Amino acid sequence: MPMSLSPISLLVTALALAACMDQATTQKALESLRGSGPRPDVMPAMLNETLPFRYPPALFAQKVQGNVTLRIFIDSTGAVLPDSTSVEESSGYPGLDSAAVKGAETLRYQPAMLGGNPIGVSILLPVYFRHPEMPPLPGDTLLNRTRQRR
Repeated sequence: MPMSLSPISLLVTALALAACMDQATTQKALESLRGSGPRPDVMPAMLNETLPFRYPPALFAQKVQGNVTLRIFIDSTGAVLPDSTSVEESSGYPGLDSAAVKGAETLRYQPAMLGGNPIGVSILLPVYFRHPEMPPLPGDTLLNRTRQRR
């Protein structure tokens, strides 16, 4: 029987499973709004059932791992504006950075809300590329906890 999860829980779970990140990192990313304008009452919630980030085959074969932090703008309809997406922090691998930017193009969100009205927001979105045959990188606390439970 499927469990019912909040939109934020779904986002954290989806990113953690596909991109291997911890909840604190995800929460910080969602709360990192650009500018000094009003903060939304409700943060955007990802609607994608599967994450669109695809590991570049050559880097996967080399077992390269890395973290990319994107700055994305989610408009008041929940669409990510591709021209506004930028790499805030590089993984050090152009292929991983490009894959993260490309994947962000198809992300869809329930928009952020302020006073009951949808608003556009800029957030930081971490994308972690992890190879299943490699050990976790420092800071992968969620992965460490998951492996200890098995």
